[in-house]
Amino acid sequence: MTVDEYILSHIDQEPAHLQKLNRDTHVMCLYANMCSGHLQGRLLKMLTRMIKPKRVLELGTFTGYSALCFAEGMPGGAELHTVEINDELEDFIRQQFDESPQAGQIHLHIGDAEKIVPSLGGKWDLVFIDANKRNYLDYYNLVLPHVNDGGFIIADNTLWYGKVADKSAHDAQTVGILSFNDFVAADDRVEKVMLPLRDGLTIIYKKPSAQRQSHIDS
Repeated sequence: MTVDEYILSHIDQEPAHLQKLNRDTHVMCLYANMCSGHLQGRLLKMLTRMIKPKRVLELGTFTGYSALCFAEGMPGGAELHTVEINDELEDFIRQQFDESPQAGQIHLHIGDAEKIVPSLGGKWDLVFIDANKRNYLDYYNLVLPHVNDGGFIIADNTLWYGKVADKSAHDAQTVGILSFNDFVAADDRVEKVMLPLRDGLTIIYKKPSAQRQSHIDS
């Protein structure tokens, strides 16, 4: 038994609809490794349970696995808005959401997140960034002003296959992740921690305004 197998045998199992979605994603979709999967999915649900968000925003739906994990952890009456640019996935995603126990809480938007998010209005308690790696910093700057004080941003793939530590890696995706990581690390408006889970997961906490002002004054 590997360590990964041991971990998976000692955490909550995936609900049946997520097991099926995971299998279908690997059978039907290119880049199936983009699916959050069992361990990360259970973590996203647990974090959502802890945060108790009323409004959740996800940038990058893919096949809907992570969205369903967030929805599973949300309190009653909460809502999730998830944005996916690939319209070829729309019918597949909608089927997953319609068949889930949280169908009424999930709102799918197809298109460019940088155009859609401003139209949604309101404040967010939790944001998940998992879209175009080139644009991570743009997404961060787009959503942070609209995250409630004490709210959270979670960013996926922040280790980017280990390329963040490879000085010879200059592809656009790696450069995008590096720019995001460096900016967040230096941003004193937030607290942050990076976890070496799967491809890297960064959890970001937006400090209350009084705390941010106190830091500036000092």
